[in-house]
Amino acid sequence: MKNINRIASFSVDHDLISEGIYVSRIDGDIVTYDMRTRKPNMGDYMDNLSMHSMEHMFATYIRNSKIAKDVIYFGPMGCQTGFYLLVRDADNTEVLGAVIDTLEKIVAHSGEIFGAQRRECGNYKNLSLEAAKSEAKRYLQILKNKNNDFKYTGDENG
Repeated sequence: MKNINRIASFSVDHDLISEGIYVSRIDGDIVTYDMRTRKPNMGDYMDNLSMHSMEHMFATYIRNSKIAKDVIYFGPMGCQTGFYLLVRDADNTEVLGAVIDTLEKIVAHSGEIFGAQRRECGNYKNLSLEAAKSEAKRYLQILKNKNNDFKYTGDENG
């Protein structure tokens, strides 16, 4: 199609993206973070139960974190390889700290999963605290064992 602009996320070579956290785009005072939990196109994708459960837990904890007032959105990528976190007036170091703290809270969480009632969720039976904990542990290890510079491989502009 002639007059359709290519969106920025399709311009990143997904074969070069590894697990980690990246600045995907900046729109004025809003930063979109690519929270990549899986290497794209490798056949290792999150199942819907893990993605949905992590979304409920992470969204609740991050909206109760030190950066709560600046969180715009948190949700899964359709490709099942990560999540997007949109934050206003973001400081990368502060966001990373809040993300790690949030993951640690999910791992330590006891009790019910947030938003697990029929009146709170359109697919409330598709939630598992153990799935959320497992996904949080996995991503936490990735972030703690990586130099997180927030730049995609080969992205000099960051």
